[in-house]
Amino acid sequence: MLSFKFTSKKIWREIDRSQKILLHLHPGSDGDSVGSALAFYHVLKNLGKDVTLIQGDNNLPLNLSTIPGADKILPQNIFQIDLNQFDLFIILDSSSLRQITRLGDFKFPRTLKTIVIDHHPSNEKFAKINLVVPHSPATAQVLFDLFSVRKIKITPKIAACLYAGIYTDTGGFKYAGTTHKTLVIASQLAKIYPKFSQLIFDIENNDPPERLKLISLLLGSIEIYYSGHVAIASLSYEDIKKHQLESVVNTSYSDVANMIKSVIGWDIALVFVEIQPQTVKVSFRTRDSRTYDLSQIAVATKAGGGHKAAAGATINQPLSEAKTLVLQIIKKLHPKIDKI
Repeated sequence: MLSFKFTSKKIWREIDRSQKILLHLHPGSDGDSVGSALAFYHVLKNLGKDVTLIQGDNNLPLNLSTIPGADKILPQNIFQIDLNQFDLFIILDSSSLRQITRLGDFKFPRTLKTIVIDHHPSNEKFAKINLVVPHSPATAQVLFDLFSVRKIKITPKIAACLYAGIYTDTGGFKYAGTTHKTLVIASQLAKIYPKFSQLIFDIENNDPPERLKLISLLLGSIEIYYSGHVAIASLSYEDIKKHQLESVVNTSYSDVANMIKSVIGWDIALVFVEIQPQTVKVSFRTRDSRTYDLSQIAVATKAGGGHKAAAGATINQPLSEAKTLVLQIIKKLHPKIDKI
């Protein structure tokens, strides 16, 4: 706790010294990325800062567009802005530079001050100041504690954004890592933003029909490996084009992976989606994180990271080769998986 307070005070000192501040969403942005970035956007604006929030590589998902402040997110990626215009870049919910952009090689300008705030155990701590809390179930929860250090007034807009981040990244308070503290924080936020049930409804019930088509194709593709312990769903770029699913190609991986892992005996669920030729996004989920540390598997691909129970990667190989690579890594890390 002393280390958290010490780093938090360093962060607030850097914010106080800065005026023009940049925020971003990570590639394939989710509720925690969007909720955390918008919560910080509102806080910084209330402190009188000049804040820019960019969407990053991908468009804002439709189901997250009703989170307060979503209309302030600029449709730009990191290569479309002049980083030299900013005093400070606050990087949220991102474990590596690849979570800032995957559109090309990216480096910070030498003069740009950088802060990382995250909860992924695989975080590479690549900023000048790094606040990484691996036991937290969501970056939004880390921000709640960070704002408490400064005694920031949590307005209804800020509460809604933090609630959205915590709710989505805990899977509705059911994933590992969710604690009584998470529920206490959520309760406090719900009191400040009593329309939280409508917020949840909008997040969970705002899908285009193409998303259901994508999910159905993935579920229909399931293959079983290693004596039934690994289940894989996959979709090629050719099929994405054939079914005109480009608009939803960056969504639904985690939802499908969670569906697959719900099956008894399917200990590791993998979803492979070839979003571009030789660019494959992979979602990892497990029902047994004590045995299978997915963060190790994702990191071993040299293209991903995450948590023990949930991880992801973007592999620059053809779909078949990406599947082979991940299966080989699983076998190497768990040589007895096909003998259990």
